[in-house]
Amino acid sequence: MAKMIHSMIRVLDDARSIDFYSKAFGLTVADTLDFEKFRLVYMSNPDTGFELELTLNKDHTEPYELGNGYGHLAVSVEDLQAEHDRLINLGLAPRKIVDFAPDGERIARFFFIADPDGYEIEVLERGGRFL
Repeated sequence: MAKMIHSMIRVLDDARSIDFYSKAFGLTVADTLDFEKFRLVYMSNPDTGFELELTLNKDHTEPYELGNGYGHLAVSVEDLQAEHDRLINLGLAPRKIVDFAPDGERIARFFFIADPDGYEIEVLERGGRFL
């Protein structure tokens, strides 16, 4: 059986991205692989074995076009309101909290935030299928 282990995004400034993911989601650098033309930074936290791979292409200077194929990464938190408030206090500009209940029954409670390169991250309150 296959096991999901990481997702990769390309970034312009790995230090800026490390700072964002550290402050926003408590991720720390698990490993760095530095090559002549690119650097790979793997970030994770003790709550999951899944990692985020930041790829810095050293000769790339323009913002990446995210295209229309990328959707978002998702993380779950115990207290959505407290997390939202914490991110606001850090100046990271999370969007408004949404109670998603299309038929009157809440399916999810979440908000979105963008990282420094424009990648969207959905922050979900833990519960139901979003543990």
